[in-house]
Amino acid sequence: MHQPIRPQWICAGCGVPWPCRTRKRQLVAEFTGARVSLILHLSAYLVQACEDLPHTPSGVLHARFLAWHRSPALHNE
Repeated sequence: MHQPIRPQWICAGCGVPWPCRTRKRQLVAEFTGARVSLILHLSAYLVQACEDLPHTPSGVLHARFLAWHRSPALHNE
């Protein structure tokens, strides 16, 4: 349900920028013990988002698609 609507990259489930907080928690659970696989998975989304959102600064997309996985809050909920 919390999948991206492209090319805007909005969450189909809650209407916020994707990945939303719910999807982030789901991804952390799906990739427990497989951090490198999670990063590779998210990197593929980042590449697609760069193509769909060419006017969005790369740093913003990096934070949105990759940097969040280090947040302790997502791993402790």
